[in-house]
Amino acid sequence: MLKRVAVVGAGAAGLCAARHILSRPNSFAPPVVFELTDKVGGTWCYDERVGTYDNGRPVHSSMYRDLRTNLPKEVMMFPDFPFDPQLSSFLPHQEVQKYLESYCQSHHIRPHIRFSTVVENVKPVVMTTEDEEERTTWEVTSSDSSGCQKTETFDSVFVCSGHYSDPHIPDIPGMENFKGQVLHSHSYRYAEPFSGQSVVVLGAKASGLDISIELAKVGAKVTLSHRRPRLTLPLPSGIQQSSAVVAVEDDGRLRFQDGSVSEADILMFCTGYNFRYPFLDGDQLGLKIQNNVVSPLYRFLLPPTFPSLFFIGICKIICPFPNFNCQVQFALAVLDGSVTLPSQAKMADEVRQELQEKVARGVEQRHLLIMDQDQWEYCQTLAHTAGFPLLPPVVRSLYEEVAQQRQIHPQNYRRLNYRVISETEWELVQKQVYTVTQSPQDATQHREVNLHQLH
Repeated sequence: MLKRVAVVGAGAAGLCAARHILSRPNSFAPPVVFELTDKVGGTWCYDERVGTYDNGRPVHSSMYRDLRTNLPKEVMMFPDFPFDPQLSSFLPHQEVQKYLESYCQSHHIRPHIRFSTVVENVKPVVMTTEDEEERTTWEVTSSDSSGCQKTETFDSVFVCSGHYSDPHIPDIPGMENFKGQVLHSHSYRYAEPFSGQSVVVLGAKASGLDISIELAKVGAKVTLSHRRPRLTLPLPSGIQQSSAVVAVEDDGRLRFQDGSVSEADILMFCTGYNFRYPFLDGDQLGLKIQNNVVSPLYRFLLPPTFPSLFFIGICKIICPFPNFNCQVQFALAVLDGSVTLPSQAKMADEVRQELQEKVARGVEQRHLLIMDQDQWEYCQTLAHTAGFPLLPPVVRSLYEEVAQQRQIHPQNYRRLNYRVISETEWELVQKQVYTVTQSPQDATQHREVNLHQLH
C-alpha cells in the first residue's frame, strides 16, 4: 500500500519534500502540497505588501527589495540541481525565486500543489491494528480560497512552513512612550523612506547588519544596537554601534544598557522570528512550541511520540537547501522502513541529553536550534544512517571561506565569484584553486585567494 504524505508549504523545503516523494513511486503516492499563497517559493517570494493579504491573513514573506544572498549559489543549491552557472555567486532574491520555480517545473511538482489553501488543523489519529500494534494516521483539515473546508487522511505530514513569518519582538519596558515609528524587519521592504531619519536597529545578525548598511547608503543616521561584543568589522560611516536598548524613558527617549540615552525617529527590530504552527496542538503531540525552540525533536526532525510527523528546516545558521535535502531523504527512509528508529524512550533520552550538553556549554535557550559548525556532522549522520550521498567536502570549505570574507568585508564580500571544480575544489574566478586536503580546517592553511578587488 503506497503511503500518502501531506506537505505543508511550497517553499524550498516543501518543494524538496515533494520532489523526493515523487521520485519514489513504489513507496509513496504523489504528495498533496498545501500552499497558503498563490505562488511557490515561500519566503523567497517578494511582496511589497506588509501586514495582511486581502483575505485578512498575515503576509508570509519577509523578503526585502534589494536582498542578495549571503551564501554563494555554489553552496546554496540543492546538491542535485545546480543554479545557472552564468549567474554571479551572490544572487538577488528574484534569481532564487526563479530557481525554485525551475526546480518545481523540472520535477513536475506543480500539479500536486493546492495554492491559496490554508491548513487549519493537523491531528493524529491512533488506531490499534489486528496484531495489537499502534498505527498513527493524520487528519489534515484545510480550507481553500472560497472557504470550502476539507478533511483528509494521510500516513505522514511534513511541516515545511518555514520560520521567518512570525516576528519576534522582545519586551522593552516603556515601549508605549516611544513617539516614533516601530517596525520589525519582517515589514521592511526598501531603504528610501528612511532617508535623513535617525534609525535605531535592534539586532546585529545577518538582517540587522544588511538593513543597517542599506539605510546608511540612503543617508539615514543608523545606531546598530545589540547585546553582542562590539563588532570589529568595517562599517559605513553612517552607522554607529551601541549597547542593547533596555527601556524607553517617559519622554520617549531610548535608554541603552551602558546608561546612555538617545532620541530616534524609527525603532527597527531585527530580532528574528518565533516558531508558530497554528495548525498543531503541541500538548497533544508532546511538543513544547515556544518562541525559539520546538522540543523534543529527534534529530531535529520528529517528535519521539509521533515519528511520522516531520519538521523540515527548523534549524538555524545552516546551508538551507542542502540541509533540507538531507532531512527529507532521512525522513522518507524512516517512512519506507529502510531506517529503523530507536524506541520512543531512547529517542526522547537522546534529545534530552543533546540539549543538556548544549546548555552545559553555555548555549542559551533561544540558541538551542542554531547549528552552524554542527551542521556538517549532522548531515553526515543522516546520510550514513539513511544511505544517501554525503554532501561533498567543498560545500563546507566554501561556506567557511565566505563566513570569513563576510567578517572582513561586510559591504563587499558579495562581489566575489566562485566556481566549484570538483567535490573537493573550488576557485575564485581568477582561477586560483583551493583544494580541500584532509579536512576543511586543515585546508584553510593552503588558501591562496586574491581579494585585491575588494579594497
